[in-house]
Amino acid sequence: MPPGIGFYHLDGPLKRLALDGRLLANDGPELPKDWYTTDVFTDYALKYIDEAQMAKKPFFLYLAYNAPHFPLQAPAADIAKYRGKYKIGWDKLREQRRAKQISLGLVDQAWPLSPRLETVKAWDGLTPAEQDRFDHIMAIYAACVDHMDQAVGRVIADLRQRGALDNTLILFLSDNGGNAETGPNGRLDGPGKPGAMNSAVYCGESWATLENTPFRRYKHYIHEGGISTPLIAHWPAGFAATNELRPQVGHIVDLMTTCVDVSGAKYPTEFNGKPILPMEGKSLLPAFANQTIQRDAIFWEHEGNAAVRKGDWKLVRLGRGGAWELYDMKADRTELNNLAAKNPAVVKELAAKWEAWAVRAKVKPYPIEGKKTKAE
Repeated sequence: MPPGIGFYHLDGPLKRLALDGRLLANDGPELPKDWYTTDVFTDYALKYIDEAQMAKKPFFLYLAYNAPHFPLQAPAADIAKYRGKYKIGWDKLREQRRAKQISLGLVDQAWPLSPRLETVKAWDGLTPAEQDRFDHIMAIYAACVDHMDQAVGRVIADLRQRGALDNTLILFLSDNGGNAETGPNGRLDGPGKPGAMNSAVYCGESWATLENTPFRRYKHYIHEGGISTPLIAHWPAGFAATNELRPQVGHIVDLMTTCVDVSGAKYPTEFNGKPILPMEGKSLLPAFANQTIQRDAIFWEHEGNAAVRKGDWKLVRLGRGGAWELYDMKADRTELNNLAAKNPAVVKELAAKWEAWAVRAKVKPYPIEGKKTKAE
């Protein structure tokens, strides 16, 4: 399902699901009536697991929920559970979340909370009607997450019932930080009730600032608020750790390498006579054992924004023409103290690494804006 088309059964040429490479009618017999994506994706995931178990074969399941991508939509009962819970506002909630993160060992107390941007209003300066509107937006977001959590629980319960839970490596993560699109006010539009079919609800910048506590910026950017998300790994048969944190830095490119490592599979070198680029990532198995992941650096590029991380150093840039910023992730992961001017040699070294990677990974040359490029 393409992003941004809602959670419920909808009509339209782009609003379709496919099964085994075949497009399905939105009201087809393969789908339940008035389906909701989180549920129907889970239903088919469970069918797939059942088929693999019956065939006594190992399985790989990539379960990519669209929750909580905008436009946010959720069952009314789930939304009702969260109405009123966010009227304390983003300012106090950011402080509370940072305090909890510190107590859990997720963030270092030495990292200051990133300041609220001028574009985001102080919660106490809003009218009661404005606060209620914002609370409604966040209640719908929370409902999307809650319903997804229930769906993941169904998968876990199915694996446990079949005796397959302990020997199944489960990796759960998001692909980006909170999203500031639609600006500070977010969006709470119909037609119909907000959160229902055809409605358009977006968290916006104000709530994204809370979602990314304690970091700076949002999805689309390569600062920590845009790229930093937790990874939850569960595999009792593969590692003894339980409820333990791992400080090692990983990247989404590591998931393929980890799955190949765990399964003993052989990564292909060509397809249809054409060479396949080798894997970029590193196996996360050492991190599961609380050992160092041996690698030189990690790279990012998204819509012109760029970054490279080597050890505790992170070089990050806004846009293609922006100046490089340099941060010490160990001392300042909220990226408030730019050390580029004090460490020109480090900037030069890391920028050169990024440029070499960008050419090798075909990020550069950049496509000409407004023109399509041929994909091979």
